Amino acid sequence: MSALRSAATAAPGAAAGPPPADDPRVALLTTQLKKVRYRADALIDVLHAVQDIYGYLSPEVLTTVAEALQLPPSRVLGVATFYHLFSFEARGDHTCTVCTGTACFVKGADALMAGVTEAYGVAQGATREDGALSLLEARCIGSCGLAPVALVDGAVVAKATPDALIAAIRSAMEASVSAEDAVREAAADEGGAA
Repeated sequence: MSALRSAATAAPGAAAGPPPADDPRVALLTTQLKKVRYRADALIDVLHAVQDIYGYLSPEVLTTVAEALQLPPSRVLGVATFYHLFSFEARGDHTCTVCTGTACFVKGADALMAGVTEAYGVAQGATREDGALSLLEARCIGSCGLAPVALVDGAVVAKATPDALIAAIRSAMEASVSAEDAVREAAADEGGAA
């Protein structure tokens, strides 16, 4: 556990120790651990759940998972770092992941990255200052026949061009704004009806 705990103390702003018990996400994680019966062979499923619950894999939560599944922390960290879809930093509200595997690279992955960087002002591997978008790369997402490929909030953009990818990101951002507006309107309607 010392490797994970030292990683936690090295991270700026990271809190030491396990997540606070009053954090509602702890109950969600506990439910997931019970669902898999604390089986060590469910590690990847648990890590996916942790990322869904917390948004990323923090050193503290990885330590909690290692203890709950009775696994060495090095194994948990090794599995987490092996798969590119796990993140160790909070991501933006929207995520664009560009495949940079051989087929995608040959067919224009660099142009996709450059197009998104220019259109949204976000560097590769970073999140915009406003937290709206993260631009990531993956060595391969296993869809070589669709190259170049990108994922926008998990949705595949096949045979992507910079313009098509930018349009997909814009669409995802507009959809979330529309959903937020609908929630605000519903809340205002309920407030006015009282």
